[in-house]
Amino acid sequence: MSNAANILIDQALELPALERAAVAEQILLSLDKPDAELDAIWASEAESRLSAYKSGREPAIALSDAFKTS
Repeated sequence: MSNAANILIDQALELPALERAAVAEQILLSLDKPDAELDAIWASEAESRLSAYKSGREPAIALSDAFKTS
């Protein structure tokens, strides 16, 4: 990490908890920019899955089963 980043972190850590949380939130938001291409890919995938379900090509499964880990 650069010296400037280390200085910024040191200064941020001196802030009260609520202000640190607000700073962290703003930094995280700056990393999560909208991506129209990715959104279109996910929309297409969702439509494909819904179509497969409606046509009977894919069965419904319980949410609890969907989140089970092996």
